[in-house]
Amino acid sequence: MKEHTDSNLHDLKPRIVELKDLPNLLALQKIAIAHLESKDVLQPSTVEEFEFIFSGNGFILGLFDGNKLIAFRVMVVLPLDVEHLGLDAGLSSETLERVIYQDLSIVHPHYRGKGLQKKMGEMVMAKVDQSRFDYVFATVAPFNIPSLKDKFALGLHIVALKLKYEGKLRYVFMKKLHEEQLVDTSIEGRLIAMDDTQMQQQTLSEGFIGVSMINENGWFIQYCKNC
Repeated sequence: MKEHTDSNLHDLKPRIVELKDLPNLLALQKIAIAHLESKDVLQPSTVEEFEFIFSGNGFILGLFDGNKLIAFRVMVVLPLDVEHLGLDAGLSSETLERVIYQDLSIVHPHYRGKGLQKKMGEMVMAKVDQSRFDYVFATVAPFNIPSLKDKFALGLHIVALKLKYEGKLRYVFMKKLHEEQLVDTSIEGRLIAMDDTQMQQQTLSEGFIGVSMINENGWFIQYCKNC
């Protein structure tokens, strides 16, 4: 495998992935999963889920090195069911149709450490139709540090910590597209260890949101009171 420098990374070409690219999506996802230390941090997409997106329910941005797909990022509009992330944030039923999800983000192991996930995140956020959507949601497993950093960098905040995907613990992130997320600075924030699930859930239930993360002899989430 050749070395990947900043100069040849600039030659990577982004484009919206199409149905014909499905075999490459599945192959890249399989490679990425094989290189994970913990398989629990990633909820892979099925063929049916990819086909659902291609049928008009979102889009997938791919990065290509020549003709080779080396990374992709998914934005999807999901059905209004009991697992909808908008419900976890307390959105009204009338606003759930204004939600789009940041979903799967995959980078080939040989291209990691180059900031590609963040670059793709900026690209997909810029492509969101803000006349159709008011909110972006995402889920991330605790201690999936690269993905947590990515969500905070893109302006999303933690609004819930719950069991999702048949019992897997996940942070629920949200970003308001048409208004700034405000916090009440008159109320002292709380710095809580990432492995203290109960305290984080209690803090979230009191109207706090997670706004950043800190590594101080262990990972902590900074919570501030939501306005």
